[in-house]
Amino acid sequence: MDAQTHWEKIYTEKAPNAVSWYRPHLETSLALIEQAGAGVSASVIDVGGGESTLVDDLLARGYENITVLDISQTAIDANRKRLGKASERVRWLVANIIKVELERSAYDVWHDRAVFHFLTSPSDRAAYVRQVTRAVKPGGHVIISTFGPEGPTKCSGLEVVRYDAESLHQEFGVRFRLLDSRKEMHRTPFGTVQQFLYCYCRVE
Repeated sequence: MDAQTHWEKIYTEKAPNAVSWYRPHLETSLALIEQAGAGVSASVIDVGGGESTLVDDLLARGYENITVLDISQTAIDANRKRLGKASERVRWLVANIIKVELERSAYDVWHDRAVFHFLTSPSDRAAYVRQVTRAVKPGGHVIISTFGPEGPTKCSGLEVVRYDAESLHQEFGVRFRLLDSRKEMHRTPFGTVQQFLYCYCRVE
């Protein structure tokens, strides 16, 4: 089963709050986006936005230039339906992040919670980093969240790679200056706890 088919199946079969990564609000992500200080006119992309409420909270804070990308059309459609009229203020992209051709220097802030750790192949990770390098403006900000060293080894039936701040930063390289990292103990809708790691970098 290819990646798109896998995720269409997950989002078709499960309610938004019945997946392990669900949170009503992505508080850590929001705090780091605010910490970036790029302002409400900044161009923000949420990679793997799925059915996440991050877009709702960014709109509520006045952000004007938001792109949500996900591999699943089902997830994007659910997000648009939930937002209603407000969805017209968002750019929606259905694409595989390692294959899509994003516009060069298009984004001030790149956010990804729980996509990068699914890239178990070094060539896929390298393709992802090339995308970030191409699409984020010099001086822009990159926020990546993966499972931490004590996080799960699998998610949604797929193997994942777990990271600490040093190993995640190494995947991106010296052009990305690590400004902050933090761990979050995420309580799933099923009452279990997963360790997430966040790294916040600036593109030099």
